[in-house]
Amino acid sequence: MAARPWWRDGVLYQLYPRSFADSDGDGIGDLRGIVEHLDHLAWLGVDGLWLNPTFPSPNADWGFDVADYRDVHPDLGTLADLEALITAAGERGIRVLLDLVPNHTSDEHPWFVEARGDRDAPHRDWYVWRDPGPDGRPPNNWQSLFGGPAWEPDGATGQSYLHLFHRKQPDLNWWSEDVRRAFDEILGFWYDRGVAGFRVDVANGIVKDRALRDNPAFATPEEEHAWRPLGQVPRHSLNQPEVHDLFRRWRALGAGRDPEPLLLGETVVRDLEQLMRFYGDDDGLQLALNVVFLDAALDATELAGVVARTEALLPDGAWPLWTASTHDVVRFPTRWADGDERRIRVALMLLLTLRGTPILYYGDEIGMREAEIPADRVRDPVGLRDGGVEPGRDGARTPMPWTDAPGAGFTAAGVEPWLPFGDLAVNVAAQRADAGSVLHLVRDLIALRRADDALHAGPYTPLDAPEGAWAYRRGDRAAVALNLSDAGVVVPGLSGRVEIGTDRARDGEALEGSVALGPWEGVIAIT
Repeated sequence: MAARPWWRDGVLYQLYPRSFADSDGDGIGDLRGIVEHLDHLAWLGVDGLWLNPTFPSPNADWGFDVADYRDVHPDLGTLADLEALITAAGERGIRVLLDLVPNHTSDEHPWFVEARGDRDAPHRDWYVWRDPGPDGRPPNNWQSLFGGPAWEPDGATGQSYLHLFHRKQPDLNWWSEDVRRAFDEILGFWYDRGVAGFRVDVANGIVKDRALRDNPAFATPEEEHAWRPLGQVPRHSLNQPEVHDLFRRWRALGAGRDPEPLLLGETVVRDLEQLMRFYGDDDGLQLALNVVFLDAALDATELAGVVARTEALLPDGAWPLWTASTHDVVRFPTRWADGDERRIRVALMLLLTLRGTPILYYGDEIGMREAEIPADRVRDPVGLRDGGVEPGRDGARTPMPWTDAPGAGFTAAGVEPWLPFGDLAVNVAAQRADAGSVLHLVRDLIALRRADDALHAGPYTPLDAPEGAWAYRRGDRAAVALNLSDAGVVVPGLSGRVEIGTDRARDGEALEGSVALGPWEGVIAIT
């Protein structure tokens, strides 16, 4: 039997480079800061490190507006620093993934600067241009995910360019073979430098309807619920079937490398059947973000239903991906747990025991809550579009609290970080010193997952559980029981020994046919 790919058995860790660790005291996290804290990740036991964008950027959307795909933003360091990070991580058994942003560039990327100068410019066809509609209206009715029309008039040539996000993020034209060849070379450039793969931004939106047809209005309450901020169903601006040809091309590009590079897609798809198409016939994305799981409540019936349907729909050989926090949503200790440590612990046990690859977002391992951002400190364009009234996504991107000292171990004392700190009482140093902490729970869950084949590779089988609880078996030896309610429950069908409990006082407890769980409590039983 062929060996399983490393990412199937492993745990991935996502970090926002500007907010992880500042090595030079300027208040901005950087690559050398990450290197200085790799021992934390090795101690934790993660196998892969996904870095949010590291490319040069004017930062209209904080790195997601790329000005150069083959270099590093000066705030973060140099290309040599990134290569040193890849090497140092590799020495600790950790592979590095970069954040690839292929849907759009910055309007300051040389391709676009040249393209906007003339309708006959060599790079003109690398972007999506159209003449305005009657009376100067936009070419079609598409709306930007950041608000307003998805078209920006450009006075130099009298045409408008498409931008599904910020107006300073013009969309690339993926019907152009020149664009496809350029990205073939970009992927190869980074693979040659030891990058283990990419998280692909806006993976379901790269290719647009070639005819640029208008998007339809909502036809069902479900459509309105899913796409209310857009005011329309993005039938022609997202989720085009031709995007799968691109992923097959990229898989073929990496197929000759050992190990094969990982393509992890940001697939913001709210229909699980449609999500499964991104795996292809083992020739598409290897991992695809499950937004239905991410958007669900911390509710036993709802989450168990999402997992059961995902398991039932997965193509043969495909592998699930689970995450509870990302840089784009409110952190799960706030969104799911409302700061309640019991709920945080049971959510982490859930995340790290499902069949599939889990992603921890930096700070998840200590139960880091969402930070409140004063209006005058908002940096995210999603927040700034409302005049700073809404915080946008900044609260999920604040600096990692390594200690509770001035500077939080993130930067030098007295230095103002690029985003404000959250609650410094929740920090790595304090939890590292406390064997009963959330941090030690996460480390022990990862270690158990690695040591027990049932927990990282065994099939998922639901078990009977009372209302408010969720129980499942992993393989033949491991069972997980989770109480996601405010009432005590008794879960039948569990025997053996409690290997890990969210209440660590229960570790080692013998079970004889059932387990009693208090509110928001979970156990892993091994027979």
